[in-house]
Amino acid sequence: MKFQLTENPIDPMALRQELLSLSAGGYCSYEGWVRDHNEGKPVAALHYHGYAQLAPSIAEAIIEEAKIKFHIQDAAIVHRLGLLSTGDIAVWVGATAHHRGDTFLAARYIIDNVKHRLPIWKKEVYSDGSDAWIENNHCGCADPKNLEHDHHKDVHHH
Repeated sequence: MKFQLTENPIDPMALRQELLSLSAGGYCSYEGWVRDHNEGKPVAALHYHGYAQLAPSIAEAIIEEAKIKFHIQDAAIVHRLGLLSTGDIAVWVGATAHHRGDTFLAARYIIDNVKHRLPIWKKEVYSDGSDAWIENNHCGCADPKNLEHDHHKDVHHH
C-alpha cells in the first residue's frame, strides 16, 4: 500500500504496522483532522471528493520524489473521501528511513504536495446548514463544482 483513497475510517496503528521495517531507524507520521471551525464559522462536517483515476499516479510520484530527496526507505498516503465528522482523520502520511531527520522532512514534503497537487476537493458543511467548497490551490484539475449536479453559492479561498 503506497496510496489509498478510502471511505472507511483511517487506522493509524494498522498503517504504522504496514510500514514497520527492522532496517529502518526512524518513522514519522502526519494526521490531518477535521476541525470544528474554519475562518470563524463552526464546521459540522466535511465532504471530500476525489478524482480516483488520476490521484494514484500523482501520489506515487510524490512518494518517489520524497524517496529521492530525503533518502527514505518507504512512505504511504491514505486520504478519506465522502462525509467526515469533526475529529475524523482526513489524511494520513507515514515515512520510514534509516535516520529520523529524513522521516520528518519527507512527511512534511509529502503532505504539502498532497495538499497542493492531489485532485481532492473538500466541501465544508457548517452548523447552520450552509456549505462551501474550500480551495486547496490544486493542480488546475477539474473544478469540483462541475462534478456534481447541484450548484453551490460560494467558494472560500485560503
